Amino acid sequence: MSDLEEALTLRSGDEGSTAFADPRYESINAMFGGWTTAIALRATLEAAENAALPSAITVNFVDRVEPGAKVHTRSRLVGSSRSVEHWLTELLSADGRTLALATVVLSNRRDTDGHTQPSMPEAPDPETLDEFHPPGPQGERSMMRPVTGQPPHGRADTTSTHWVREMTGRPVDHLQLAFLADQFAPRPFFWSEGPRPAATLCMSVYFHATADEVAAVGDDYIFSEATGSRGDNSTSGQHARLWSRSGVLLATTEQLHWYR
Repeated sequence: MSDLEEALTLRSGDEGSTAFADPRYESINAMFGGWTTAIALRATLEAAENAALPSAITVNFVDRVEPGAKVHTRSRLVGSSRSVEHWLTELLSADGRTLALATVVLSNRRDTDGHTQPSMPEAPDPETLDEFHPPGPQGERSMMRPVTGQPPHGRADTTSTHWVREMTGRPVDHLQLAFLADQFAPRPFFWSEGPRPAATLCMSVYFHATADEVAAVGDDYIFSEATGSRGDNSTSGQHARLWSRSGVLLATTEQLHWYR
């Protein structure tokens, strides 16, 4: 079992499912938001007990998730149709405080026509680029290969691109896409001369790839491009796209940061 798979394991008990906030996936001063998002998604999928796939997840990060703590999960079906289910999943501390609140859309997808509007930017092969590890223990297990926007300081443009790969050998799936959707520097860093206090308030991930397209990635790199929308009055927006090496749009994501 890979480190990440172990960190995303849920254990069933008398009080429901419980996750262990593995310190190996701590960020700068709390658990990595990608871990929290992936745990909420796994809790939902296990509660659903069907073949529906994730289409979207939105997580509100309510309180700090303490590394080394037990995190209880609670999921309930809010509403459904023949093809779509809406779920609400809560992550709770041992004393019952809400740590994160997630809404999840699961769907039974059907073959239809379609289109993809954007195209993946041209980028050098990741193996030709320098390595960068994000801060915190979780960064030891994730490798970024920056293409543009690094270092993210003193820039008029908040756009950045990079390859990213989770290094423990776990094949990419929807959980891992949710995990990697948080692997970006906060956009306030870009117009500032250095790091500054920042935290994610909420994050949405929209899953576009088919199950076969996700499986085809294996444990390879994913190409990520992010752009800030606006930062003002202590909040900053960001939207991003995640691509496979072959140019398949796997997922898109939106974030809102608090900063000072």
